[in-house]
Amino acid sequence: MASNKILVIDDTTVVRVKVREMLPPGNFEVIEAKDGSEGYNLILKEKVSLIMLDFLLPKMSGWEVFQKIQAQPELRKIPLVIMSGRKEEVTEKFVEPFEYFEFLGKPFDQKQLVGAIKSAMVKSKKERPDLNTPPVNPANQQPVPVAVNAVDSSAEIKLLNDKIIKMQGEIDSLKQQLNKVVTFIKQKIK
Repeated sequence: MASNKILVIDDTTVVRVKVREMLPPGNFEVIEAKDGSEGYNLILKEKVSLIMLDFLLPKMSGWEVFQKIQAQPELRKIPLVIMSGRKEEVTEKFVEPFEYFEFLGKPFDQKQLVGAIKSAMVKSKKERPDLNTPPVNPANQQPVPVAVNAVDSSAEIKLLNDKIIKMQGEIDSLKQQLNKVVTFIKQKIK
């Protein structure tokens, strides 16, 4: 039995299989999840050594999974690779350079995959500030006041959720178009 588990959370079977095939042989087991909700449940249930997380996922987005991981000190220590074919979507949520996780752009090759995993393992060991301590202004070492406006936050969350729903619709539409093209090509090849 493998001592290390790598969890690949991606809604595309091809990507999950590709990651499994590209990983060098070792003492690990690859487990897979096809959506964010299933992936998060596996994170809680299994003792994973590494998480490879697609950013755009059905049921629970990669961003939501990331936030749930970060809310729990034990889970925050797990090396994390965030994958996406649309880096701009990731950089809308995170400021570069990515300090505590690694980003892997799709499509990727074996060298990029292995490099991202190694980098994620190093970054996961970095000391993190306590979540309950306010951020500090480096110029004067004074705490930065954090204003929380619940109305703005809930409105922003609703806008983001609406955007996710719209994007999922666009993704589904593109998948349908791709299936039609593939079917057409298969008919022409016969």
